Amino acid sequence: MEHKVVRKIPRPPADAIKTLGEQGTATVHEAQGRIGLLASYMRPIYNTAKMAGPAVTVSCQAGDNLMIHAAVEVCQPGDVLVVTTKSPSTDGMFGELIATSLIARGVKGLIIDAGVRDVADLTAMEFPVWSKAIHAHGTVKATPGSVNVPVVCAGETIYPGDVIVADVDGVVVVRRQDAEKVAKLGQDRLDKEASSRAKLKAGELSLDFNRLRAKCIELGVVWVDEDK
Repeated sequence: MEHKVVRKIPRPPADAIKTLGEQGTATVHEAQGRIGLLASYMRPIYNTAKMAGPAVTVSCQAGDNLMIHAAVEVCQPGDVLVVTTKSPSTDGMFGELIATSLIARGVKGLIIDAGVRDVADLTAMEFPVWSKAIHAHGTVKATPGSVNVPVVCAGETIYPGDVIVADVDGVVVVRRQDAEKVAKLGQDRLDKEASSRAKLKAGELSLDFNRLRAKCIELGVVWVDEDK
């Protein structure tokens, strides 16, 4: 099996990434047809964490963070490091020292389908991390892997350069080639929600303006004044 570090990857337009990040995970997920969500166990280490950026992907051996160190070199400002392991792991593969290096290179944050450590330090540094676990168990640096190849992270296939959007609601991936289209769809959705919000504040019922009453009737729901 070939192990490689790919230095150069395509990245989507910066304005599309910015827009997707402002829209947030839930809106982006809905806008692209309710796809792309990583598993619900991927949680931020602090609740105000939020980021969006193109993925630099890393495939590691479980319990071995060698390739995370190799990935730092190819990261560019604004990137998001996405790490997965070849078999399930909760070992603390990432901590304050690697975060210091990534911050120096302008990396937005980390998505890792394994464990992290030094959480108090990472939080104080305001370095956003979404992980499967928090675990002090250390790792070795002994096994080759790859950087910037397609990976499966928390149940979703992620390609180098795909957009990662992450916040307290979770993590969603948008295909690089779809970033601009999904950003527009997300804005359309936000505009629709703003209209709905105004109607709700005015006392209108979503049951009516979303035509859900008719759907209930179609499904056999009946309204009665008293239950007999």
